[in-house]
Amino acid sequence: MANHKSAIKRHRQSLSRRSRNRSHKAEVRTALKAASAANGSEAKELVKSAESLMAKAAKKGIFHKKTLARKISRLSKQAAKKAAK
Repeated sequence: MANHKSAIKRHRQSLSRRSRNRSHKAEVRTALKAASAANGSEAKELVKSAESLMAKAAKKGIFHKKTLARKISRLSKQAAKKAAK
């Protein structure tokens, strides 16, 4: 455990950031799964909301920008494929 006052504060900050990041990551994963499983007109809305969540997470630095760009690309490609059928 940290001994210095500043190190104790740093530890507190890291714990709060970790919990915040974990909840954001879980939210993104849930939205991704829902969007990829959906069909029809509902899929368009879910894909749009999932893309929005992912863009916000990338902006906050929770995920790397290119990671989420890749996931958004794959999700839209998958949605377009489903819409074509």
